[in-house]
Amino acid sequence: MGLVRQKSGGQSMSRRSRKKLPQTPVTVEIEKLSHEGRGIAHIDGKTVFVHRALPHETVILRYSAQHRRFDEGDTEDVLKASPLRVAPVCPHFGFCGGCQMQHMDSDAQIQFKQTVLLEQLQHLGGVQPAEILPPLTGNTVAYRHKARLGVRYVIKKQQTLIGFRERRSHFIADIDQCPILHPSMGQALPALKTLLTQLAGRDQIAQIEVAVGDNHTALVLRNMNALSAADEQQLIDFAKQSGLHFYLQPAGADSVYPLWPVPALPLVYTLEPDLRLQFAPLDFTQVNPAMNRKMLAQALALLRLEPQDAVLELFCGLGNFTLPLAKTVRQVTAVEGDAGLIVRAKRNAADNGLDNIDYHVANLMETPLAAPWLSAHYDKILLDPPRSGALEIIEQLDLSQCQRLLYIACNPATLARDAGILVKNKGLRLVKAGVMDMFPHTAHVESMALFIR
Repeated sequence: MGLVRQKSGGQSMSRRSRKKLPQTPVTVEIEKLSHEGRGIAHIDGKTVFVHRALPHETVILRYSAQHRRFDEGDTEDVLKASPLRVAPVCPHFGFCGGCQMQHMDSDAQIQFKQTVLLEQLQHLGGVQPAEILPPLTGNTVAYRHKARLGVRYVIKKQQTLIGFRERRSHFIADIDQCPILHPSMGQALPALKTLLTQLAGRDQIAQIEVAVGDNHTALVLRNMNALSAADEQQLIDFAKQSGLHFYLQPAGADSVYPLWPVPALPLVYTLEPDLRLQFAPLDFTQVNPAMNRKMLAQALALLRLEPQDAVLELFCGLGNFTLPLAKTVRQVTAVEGDAGLIVRAKRNAADNGLDNIDYHVANLMETPLAAPWLSAHYDKILLDPPRSGALEIIEQLDLSQCQRLLYIACNPATLARDAGILVKNKGLRLVKAGVMDMFPHTAHVESMALFIR
């Protein structure tokens, strides 16, 4: 079962390495997967992480990097394949760094992520849930509605590259399709590459931020210098023909402005038939809207909301959880560190006819945090922190009256750390935890955990 080796167009890891790597391929037995989704083998007692290998396989690896405590390798051939091995859905898999696990059956991927979550809870937090929630799963292709793609004009090739970074490289993968992205972008790559190559300022565009709403797809082009009027007109003509909405970003995030249409039409996504949120292209939204709706439904069910409840939501963003919460309970106190997001969150609440939300701007990583809302009584609490977790705010919360706390996590390691504090220091019990397949074909683990008093 041979694996096709694709040229990266950039410098190989062996040429970049200071120490010359072994050139002879090695046959190894794969023992298990690392938390990053790589196969683990041992050669002469030293751990080797093997890309594109699965547990219990026999593979031929070629070294790609060596370190003092471990080595890395690429699967060059599979001599004995795992029953979990499948054909990747993308011809660029293994070369493009956007996905790490397309060679593994989708059901096995989510089971692997569940194992990672439980191991992290045990090893880092010293806790285990009384019940494991069934994994939330959905479509595994065309699911990605948000992405940041690199752009580079290559003089030698006389063409523009658009894509994710190559694996273990700063180079941009030369791809002409992406089945993981929403089709409005994934299938538009060849036309966009041709368009950008034709611009006089083709070497001034460094990245494209992709944001897909229910109503249209917006592309934010990061132009390092101003584009000419002729270049802008070419972009506008393409936008009109394709239906894509174009923005330019000449500096930081605050510099973004619409190129076409003008004025900009806000992006929209639907949570429930009667709940719609507006968002700007650079706003944080979940990359997988279908999974987001499943996550939301499960979260509301686990919280067991009552009409008289007062709920605290931390890291509320645009109102993804806030608005559904407010439809059910007496009062929601929603806190977010980004003042711009709070402005748009308030607008979303007003647009949906909800007036029982008390919004606050606060840096939830600050210690100590002086805020009147912090000392109020809450029946239920929902946390949806970034990858760094919620340690600082958890340590300051008075949870003596909290009946249920739901933690939505995008990093199982920080969830595990915080879960240990909630259980050992705050008097809560971890009763349920489970994973959601928000990012199929990647090693990214999205999860939720329910704590009760």
